Amino acid sequence: MAKRDKGAPFDELDIPLPSSADLRGRQSVRATFKLSARAIDVLSIVATHLGIKQKSLFDHLIEDAQSLSMIANEVEYEAFGTLHRIQKTYVVSRRTLSCLEETSRKFNTPRDALVEYSIQRLLPVIARERERHRRRKVILKEIDAHLAQGLKILQKARSQLGEEDPVFARFEAAMHSLANAQSHIENYVEKGSVIEDF
Repeated sequence: MAKRDKGAPFDELDIPLPSSADLRGRQSVRATFKLSARAIDVLSIVATHLGIKQKSLFDHLIEDAQSLSMIANEVEYEAFGTLHRIQKTYVVSRRTLSCLEETSRKFNTPRDALVEYSIQRLLPVIARERERHRRRKVILKEIDAHLAQGLKILQKARSQLGEEDPVFARFEAAMHSLANAQSHIENYVEKGSVIEDF
């Protein structure tokens, strides 16, 4: 039986291979835009709150050619011209930048305007996340109360059963887990507080 070439494990499979153009399209490049402080904040808040890299957000928003074309048709040049904008550099994929520049040329729309209006698509995400954050805070209060009650029971078990008792030991381990979970949840909710005032 002939030995299989370890260097070419997919030779027998009929799957599409990536082209060098596709791979180059994923390459990261730096691009500078002039955006409103609000747009910069929106991008930062969504990235931080959802744990998504800003590059991934840009790729998601800009590579959607159909939405980008619709935005290009709806840009309000007078309103955009009155915005106080700040120059900011982002890392984006080469494909994203190419799509942005192509749409800008095709519709004769400034790149910055396309990015500004594309970022506005994230506002409903922030609204949903703000409501979810509010609910998390309510649940955290309930967890705090549950933890406080559990610690009282643990103290009672210690005084009535002793620390060597298996029931006390099991319950103590459960309370350690609950306290650990509560601490992580509290940190997560605290980190998400940036969304409250937006």
